[in-house]
Amino acid sequence: MSPSLPRYIARRLLQSIPLILGILIFSFVLIQLAPGDPIMLLAGEGGDADYYATMRAYYGLDRPLPEQLLRYVGAILRGDFGYSFNYRQPVFDVILGRLPATLLLMGSALIFALTVGVGLGIISALRPRSLLDRSISVMTLTFTALPVFWLGQLLLMLFAARLRLFPVHGMVSVRADYTGLRHLLDLLHHLVLPTIALGLLQLALLTRLTRTSLREQLAEDYVRSARAKGLQERIVVLRHAMRNAMLPVITIIGSHVGTLITGAGERPGVRAIRGNPRV
Repeated sequence: MSPSLPRYIARRLLQSIPLILGILIFSFVLIQLAPGDPIMLLAGEGGDADYYATMRAYYGLDRPLPEQLLRYVGAILRGDFGYSFNYRQPVFDVILGRLPATLLLMGSALIFALTVGVGLGIISALRPRSLLDRSISVMTLTFTALPVFWLGQLLLMLFAARLRLFPVHGMVSVRADYTGLRHLLDLLHHLVLPTIALGLLQLALLTRLTRTSLREQLAEDYVRSARAKGLQERIVVLRHAMRNAMLPVITIIGSHVGTLITGAGERPGVRAIRGNPRV
């Protein structure tokens, strides 16, 4: 490993500290500006003034804002995310209970977008200006331009409500006692529509990025030299050009993970699954 790599990682981690603190302060300010009284929401409107004062003191809401901010940041750093007044349980437990469904859905959508998107990008790059290339370009532009909430609703109406090929909601069949392979197949059957609804936009972006990057690499001198040496086209593409063409694709995957997590709650084909985006 290069000696400069640890220094680079340490520098990037140090640079992220102000960003994280800024996000924490911004979220604290948003909570303070939110309408309503959290104590009234938690305790109800039937209590007296002494009870409300006791609750405020218990949660530290009677202290000055700078002190509340320090307590808030300290609790976050300790892993204490507070208590959810809506779900009536600790926030960490709420997130932890929905984390498996979120990771499963995000992983399936990312695998779908990567495999199909990169595959279509390679095919399109190897056949430039052909009918297949133009068809793939039109398809990716269409997926990029379509509103994701409308696309998810369309998938539900067509494949779930009308054709009845897939279930409308949930991750497993109701009242089913499947085990082993039948349980896995039932789970995959429920994941098809949410995976497509969540991964189509990422698929379109990865297809276009792969096509552009691979076309640039195929025009480089080292590719022409490999072809001049008599190497098979498959070896030239897969072992030489694709190795460099995948670098921007790998780089952008990180931003796609964040988009998959935060955007899952906006898609009707995903809302019925009890994952963290619904929290």
